Amino acid sequence: MKITLKVWRQKNSNTPGKLVEYQLDNVSEDMSFLEMFDVLNDSLTRKGEEPVAFDHDCREGICGTCSMYINGRAHGPQTGATTCQLHMRSFNDGDTIVVEPWRARAFPIIKDLIVDRLAFDRIIQAGGYVSVNTGSAVDANEILIPRTIADEAMDAAACIGCGACVAACKNASAMLFVSAKVSQLAILPQGKSEHKERAERMVAQMDSEGFGACSFTGACSVECPKSISLDHIARLNREYLGAKLSSDNIQG
Repeated sequence: MKITLKVWRQKNSNTPGKLVEYQLDNVSEDMSFLEMFDVLNDSLTRKGEEPVAFDHDCREGICGTCSMYINGRAHGPQTGATTCQLHMRSFNDGDTIVVEPWRARAFPIIKDLIVDRLAFDRIIQAGGYVSVNTGSAVDANEILIPRTIADEAMDAAACIGCGACVAACKNASAMLFVSAKVSQLAILPQGKSEHKERAERMVAQMDSEGFGACSFTGACSVECPKSISLDHIARLNREYLGAKLSSDNIQG
């Protein structure tokens, strides 16, 4: 296939960026999207030009590192898949593909398609853990958890923290990410004792990082490569409201 790429190039967060056009011939439909970028960078390097900087690691849809906004969609046209799982057979010969980084104030551009997502790490550090002393590991199935609860917790834990939800939201909200991280702990026995403090601290950190408010459009869940449900946002709102009411009553 012949592909025209328009790629966002930006030296750093302090310099303006622009879309730069590249032509690629003989692109195999069996290539992954990142392999196509490897071919582009190999061509640029051979010509003495600077390659395109982009994030990647496992290339198996697990780590959440890859982050490209492709033709106006986070991770591209394929639903329920990360950029690294996207293949060129999703495109046609002669297509023009526009590739940009995540756009959010909380995700400043480092270079080209790479953004700084440390804001997510700081949200997790604020409360996305269990700190109580639970003792040594217990025998399997000693703590009985209903299957529906276990499945829901696992669904929330599937979040890989890629940031597609933020990129897809018109308000650049991180509610889906935060709600998934709150849910995976709040509904399990091990995480219930800290559920109020967890919700308050993680939401406060999310707000301080500069993420926007939830837009209620549901674009985050649609573009999420792990299809995290909006139900978790509803749970986060309940957890947060309950925590604030409890806190106000104690202070009163």
